[in-house]
Amino acid sequence: MSNLWIFGFQALWSPFFLFFMASILICYFLIIGPYRNRFENAEKVNKKQIFYFTTGIVLLYIVKGGPVDLLGHIIFSAHMFEMAVMYIAVPPLLLLGIPIWLYQYITSFKAVQIILMLFTKPLIALFVFNGLFSFYHLPAVFDAVKQSQIAHTLFLAILFFTAMMMWWPMLNPLPKYQTLSEIKKIGYMFANGVLLTPACALIIFASESLFATYTDPSLWMKAMELCVPAGTLNDLNITGPEFLHWMPVVEDQQTGGIIMKIVQEIVYGTIIGYVFFKWARKERKKDEEQLQAVPPYLQTK
Repeated sequence: MSNLWIFGFQALWSPFFLFFMASILICYFLIIGPYRNRFENAEKVNKKQIFYFTTGIVLLYIVKGGPVDLLGHIIFSAHMFEMAVMYIAVPPLLLLGIPIWLYQYITSFKAVQIILMLFTKPLIALFVFNGLFSFYHLPAVFDAVKQSQIAHTLFLAILFFTAMMMWWPMLNPLPKYQTLSEIKKIGYMFANGVLLTPACALIIFASESLFATYTDPSLWMKAMELCVPAGTLNDLNITGPEFLHWMPVVEDQQTGGIIMKIVQEIVYGTIIGYVFFKWARKERKKDEEQLQAVPPYLQTK
């Protein structure tokens, strides 16, 4: 960590991104607090939802605005940890943190309805996110995107949008958009894991370095300009990522693939458990209601 300080405060903590994340969090607390009565059927948000949303924003800043993002430009395993948290862990936390009355308000806009109609159909959401994620990690695409500030920012923003759309069929609370039963949701999560496996396997079992961005000094320096001011880089006597003395490139690459798979399994397993127990409670409640509807003299028989 101490080695990273040579890149300066701006590269290490991304103050502009911090301000952006803080603004979102402030707007969230204003909406669910002082301005809640401006929304129809607005109820008090429970502490669990506040925890989910706040945790999602904090994690997003840590991996995209904090030292993890800078480290991800130097070592591949940090990059994969960043991707795993940003696209696998953060979206469900944000969706779980939004109260139903705010969902109803957001989806009342025609533009939002069109977006949801186009991108949240389970099969489309499933294949678009996993397809884009795998496409991004094709070596030629990865190295090309890492050389352009515009392409890098645009691609990651689109990927985050598709990640939110992928999680929508699982976690949105609106009956109108409930297109999957609980059993289908579990299958949907298993399918997500299967579709992401080839990209992880390609990285884990590769016997040589796949990404020139982490081995070619000129490409690495160009990629570092995405998060480090050019003036700062020019003043440093660094020629490549080896200054960090992390681990051999191939081992770092394999570690990155393993990290992605582990985080994915933990999050998907947690969500499957969440859906299963929610379904079990619903079924139990339904059985109790049916039992109460039976006349007492029949219940004793």
